[in-house]
Amino acid sequence: MAEQSNTKDKIVNAAWELFHEKGYENTTVEDIIAAAKTSKGTFYYYFDRKETLLDTLSTILDHEYEKLEKTMDPDLNSFDKLLNMNYQMHSFIEKHIDIDLISSLYSTQLLPKGQTNLLDQNRVYYKLVTDIVEEGQKRGQISTNKSVREITKYYTLCERALVSDWCLNRGNYSLEQYSKEYMPIMMQAFKHID
Repeated sequence: MAEQSNTKDKIVNAAWELFHEKGYENTTVEDIIAAAKTSKGTFYYYFDRKETLLDTLSTILDHEYEKLEKTMDPDLNSFDKLLNMNYQMHSFIEKHIDIDLISSLYSTQLLPKGQTNLLDQNRVYYKLVTDIVEEGQKRGQISTNKSVREITKYYTLCERALVSDWCLNRGNYSLEQYSKEYMPIMMQAFKHID
């Protein structure tokens, strides 16, 4: 089973690398198969068409969150962990994910029959944010005026708002810098102050 997951991940990673390098429209299934070093049959075992790969952005992002979690300083203030995570991920998005693809994905999440995989509470992302908020409340670094669940919901809403606004503005400013400047302001109410 792990081998199957690894093969699927290779296809997904190859696809998103190509989408970034060549653009979504210019990337063919054959390009993805070659980059993933797999067969056509294997590709179609996991995906019925190229468009299906758009729904895998949450997988790509979760892989980045897993990498980020491993490099986090465990002693860093939990509130600062949240801000750093936001900054790092928005930097990754700006540098590695085509803005048109993010815009397309966000728009599909709004359709009544669209998948809402970005909101899947079982994602690595939600678990990581929840763990950091919980840790911060126990350490006295994040306010306990709201529940872990409420703070997690607000944090994720702020992140989506920043990305949505960046998409609406067609990327005419740096998401990385905008997040660094505004996420602390948006989250300030949850910082525990002695």
